[in-house]
Amino acid sequence: MTLTIYQWHQRYQQQARWTQNLRYYVYEQVEIKSSHRILDVGCGTGVILDELTHLSPASLFGLDISLEALSISKRMSPLSLDTQADALHLPFRSASFDISLCHFVMLWIQKPLLALQEMVRVTRGGGFICALAEPDYGGRIDFPPELSEIGIWQTEALREQGANPQMGREMRALFTGAGLQDIEVGVLGGQWRKDAASGEFELEWEVIQSDLQYKKEFVEGASELKTLELSSRAKQQRVLFVPTFYAIGKVNR
Repeated sequence: MTLTIYQWHQRYQQQARWTQNLRYYVYEQVEIKSSHRILDVGCGTGVILDELTHLSPASLFGLDISLEALSISKRMSPLSLDTQADALHLPFRSASFDISLCHFVMLWIQKPLLALQEMVRVTRGGGFICALAEPDYGGRIDFPPELSEIGIWQTEALREQGANPQMGREMRALFTGAGLQDIEVGVLGGQWRKDAASGEFELEWEVIQSDLQYKKEFVEGASELKTLELSSRAKQQRVLFVPTFYAIGKVNR
């Protein structure tokens, strides 16, 4: 199965729920309430832009390579100014923004340092660059261990799609390489207080099926794996942790 843009929109909303506390911490560090112009690189369907409309009086700008995603973004955040473009060639003047940020984007970019350098270029001196969330599947933890194959296969699938599944651990080096100052890098913690709602799980499983639809071992064992997944959740045993990094840097210009 291939996910529709509306399913991806649900996925982006799900990811945003996972990282909400982390984003709010980052927003405080970069004084988002006093910013005038903010750029969201790889804005997708506008989930983060919609959040920012409620948190900052700034003029908001979204950029994504997908027109289909931007059509939803415009409905999510009608006051933002959205542009279809490549993150490696931002169509903005230098020093145009107070903050340039991204969320689950760098892992998909073939030349992440160049993308960061472009974000630095369009951000004023003293402004901030923020990577709100970048996962690192190399540190994934699965329990029960019988479910660890799913993580291994998803990591392989991400590589096959052109992504870097270990982008998280590279963020500090990338921010340093881009010439940023006062760099802060951290990892989102993991907490397991209650099981996800059934709708949340089904969405997660749809993503797994989409990623692994061509993986013979998964297709043949999918039903058994899903049963084990549901059983471990029902018994309050399931632990799944993918280290998710954030990074903040100040433009020195």
